[in-house]
Amino acid sequence: MDDELTGGYNAPCERCAAVDWGVSDSGQFYCKSCHNVIERVQEVGETEVLSVTSRVSSISRSFYKKQGKGLEREWRIIEGFQFVLMHQADALLALGVCPQFKDDVLWNLWQRYLQKTEQAYTENPVSLGKIFIDPSVDSDSAVESVVLSDGSLQSGPSLESELSLGASAGNSSENESTKGALDCGSVDAPGYVRPDRNRKRHLMSMPRTLALCYLALLWAREAITLADLLRFVFEKHIPYLHVHDVFPDEIILYGRDCHVFRVESVPSYRRVQEEARKLAELMALPAFPPVTQECVLHPALLSLRYLTEANLPDELHDWVCRVMEVSGLAKDSALTFDPASKAQGVLHISYDLQACALIIVAMKLLFRLNDNREWVFSENSGSNNLADIPGQGLFSLSLWYETVDQALEKAKKTEKHLTASKSWKSSKTLIFSKKARTVYLKNRRLVEHLKTSFQKLSGHPSDAPPSKPSSLVFRWGEGEDCDGPSFHQTRLDHVTKKESDAKVAANEQYWHPVLLICKERHCKDHYPEVEPTLPRMYVWLLGLFAFLLRVKPSRVHEEVLKVERRFMRCRPRKRKKMEASPTPTDTD
Repeated sequence: MDDELTGGYNAPCERCAAVDWGVSDSGQFYCKSCHNVIERVQEVGETEVLSVTSRVSSISRSFYKKQGKGLEREWRIIEGFQFVLMHQADALLALGVCPQFKDDVLWNLWQRYLQKTEQAYTENPVSLGKIFIDPSVDSDSAVESVVLSDGSLQSGPSLESELSLGASAGNSSENESTKGALDCGSVDAPGYVRPDRNRKRHLMSMPRTLALCYLALLWAREAITLADLLRFVFEKHIPYLHVHDVFPDEIILYGRDCHVFRVESVPSYRRVQEEARKLAELMALPAFPPVTQECVLHPALLSLRYLTEANLPDELHDWVCRVMEVSGLAKDSALTFDPASKAQGVLHISYDLQACALIIVAMKLLFRLNDNREWVFSENSGSNNLADIPGQGLFSLSLWYETVDQALEKAKKTEKHLTASKSWKSSKTLIFSKKARTVYLKNRRLVEHLKTSFQKLSGHPSDAPPSKPSSLVFRWGEGEDCDGPSFHQTRLDHVTKKESDAKVAANEQYWHPVLLICKERHCKDHYPEVEPTLPRMYVWLLGLFAFLLRVKPSRVHEEVLKVERRFMRCRPRKRKKMEASPTPTDTD
């Protein structure tokens, strides 16, 4: 036994009664005879500086109290959320958003939210203790709202300068009774774990931090879409998963605080979109800056990005713009998000989904995509379908399908492997109760010990190295790092014809499902019902764009139906009786 490491510890092992102790790399005591790990850890001198990779295995009760007296202070949940927003804004700035995004856009939205919920920036701010004792609030005490304008947003103090909301979030005397009930942690956590009261007061949550960032990105008209935002969160380029690991020492999570800030999954596209709409209505935001043709969120520009991503011909962009014009989606009024407008439906505009839906409708116009006509066009392309001869080949749908499908399956396997190798558990132990504290720490040490042993045996780290942030999933070209040959320069002459010096589609029919308008608040998703009746090529195309946007194929199909309703309503055609079944319908 190494007395220098164990410090003369000679207690017998509870399992085998041997006195043969060793110390692991993480400082844990274990029995060399039966490999039993005990709670005792190696003592570290006070002068030793903890490295980045070192872990705190155990904290004695006296040490915790001694340190707690110097660090413990009253803090509120809203301070933790403000800290999260500050780090998310810094990450977005590092990704290339405008320098004014943090202090001039996101900060003013945050101020407006706190003011509308009367948690701060009012003459008589309410605390959660007051909320649950007396829910009625004097609304006349609110000061003048923060004004948002298109040209410039009101500037104010930075997020760092007002990280602590102790003075503005309520009087300290109101929480004296609450402080006595909690040994550590926040003073208002009980109010955040009551779903009914939480919903009534519109309290902040972790998914709502992303929704607030998304509203700020929309207001600033940045190129980062909602799908990009969620992908950057998944890749940990934007703090969200286990963000409590980087909380300052003054913010100690304990008990119910853990339920508020602990997240181990990325919220869905629809969830963040719904939260963004609710926040916009709550804050009574005016109409957002118009999305003009020069804006990167305009479908004319955004569709170019997804045409490149899907390895489709550049000539297809002209047909996408035609569909956009006929559908009335080129107008600023149809693209500008107005929270007070009821014409936009329950969910506001999904710019990335809308651009992909326009591409799918354009492909249905040219190739029909009914599992028959598209392959006839592919055969008619003849011997000039070589994609490796820029500008000289006709677009072959069959060759394009084989190329993209192979890259798609490879990308799905890669993502599945990265998801499996990603650490979804926090590296920081969360204490939910005093009784379970010892069990949590012991289980945590056991997990870390097994993890370290597995890494030594496998020779590979469990966490995959972070990838560089990129808005593209595939790379098309002739290089070694490319996913396949490029089809961008191929032509569409075999699927078009000239009439009156204008190009029209050679395909004279267009099929679509029954375009019934459902109530989005009450009607369920019909895609599982109609999916078996849809052409397989169309379903595969939905899956392709769903993978690019990290959404379900039903969301893409739903957006395609929205575009088709507008397109068929505005497009001159012969009246035809609509079938009541979900079977696709052909229209002349």
